Parts: sequence; C-alpha cells; structure tokens
Amino acid sequence: MVSWIISRLVVLIFGTLYPAYYSYKAVKSKDIKEYVKWMMYWIIFALFTTAETFTDIFLCWFPFYYELKIAFVAWLLSPYTKGSSLLYRKFVHPTLSSKEKEIDDCLVQAKDRSYDALVHFGKRGLNVAATAAVMAASKGQGALSERLRSFSMQDLTTIRGDGAPAPSSPPPPGSGRASSKHGQPKMSRSASESAGSSGTA
Repeated sequence: MVSWIISRLVVLIFGTLYPAYYSYKAVKSKDIKEYVKWMMYWIIFALFTTAETFTDIFLCWFPFYYELKIAFVAWLLSPYTKGSSLLYRKFVHPTLSSKEKEIDDCLVQAKDRSYDALVHFGKRGLNVAATAAVMAASKGQGALSERLRSFSMQDLTTIRGDGAPAPSSPPPPGSGRASSKHGQPKMSRSASESAGSSGTA
C-alpha cells in the first residue's frame, strides 16, 4: 500500500505536473525544439497511462512493480536518457505512420456510428418523454375533472340545503276550535243587527 501511494505521487508530480509546466513554457517561448520534445513525451505518457490501467490490475503482485514504474517515469523525463524521444522515434512514430490510414478510417466510422446512435437514442428518449408527458397529463386531467365534479356536487348539495324553505310546523291542537268559537259570536251578532234593521224598515 505504501509503495502504491509513493508511486502515484511520483507519477502525479514528476510525470504530470512537472512536464505540464515545461510544456507551458515551451508554448509561451514558441521554441519549436522544446515543443516537439514535450509533445513526444505526452504521446508516450498517454500510452503509459493506458497500459498502467491494466498492469495495475494484473501485475501489481510482481516484485518491485511500483519501483519499476517510478524508474520508468524517471527514464522518460531524464535529459540524459531521453527515453520519451527514443521510444517515440523508434517504435511509436513508425507504427502510427504505417497504420495511420486505417486508424483514421476507424475513427471516422466510429464517429459516424456514434452520431447515428446518439440521434437514435435521442429520438427514442424524446418519444418516451412525450408519451410519459401525455399519459401524465391525461391522468391529471381525469383526476382534476373528477375533483371538480365532486366539488360541484358538494356545492349543489350545500346550496340546496341553504335555500330550501323550512318545513312549517303543524298548528297546535285546539287552535282551530278556538278560532271557530271566537268567530261564532261575531256571526250571530251581525245576524241580529241585520234582522233589527229590517224590522224597523
């Protein structure tokens, strides 16, 4: 574990940050020689990082594996060994030059296929989203109409309850008889008066 941490720190500081700073200086000074030197280093370092991803899984048990990685990074950077320039000129450049056309064709095909796949999945995603939105809207509209209907029925019930005339209470027993009793003397008195007037006439 300690060896792994040390190797990662060495690769980060001396394999990445240090070359990045000197690459910046090469670009700033517009020195073509330094610029080409650091470009060759970054190509080799990219291949090293790619290989490191797999070797860390399958070769981490190898004795002095992390120490060898540190030594390799130092060899790439050393101005005496010029390891990155040596590897680039002897192996990488000839290989890439001979396979450049095939690599370009593969990249173009991969880009076209990835674009078509992106468009296809994008259309499918939009269709799925649109279908989900329509379904959600229809369900929401149904729930809203049902809610409004329940509210309207409740309001109608309330209005009917508020506006209905109160039922009239039945008259107390005996009230009709009392009125008839009070009415009979009046009728007899008026009859006697009419009889008297006719007699005098």
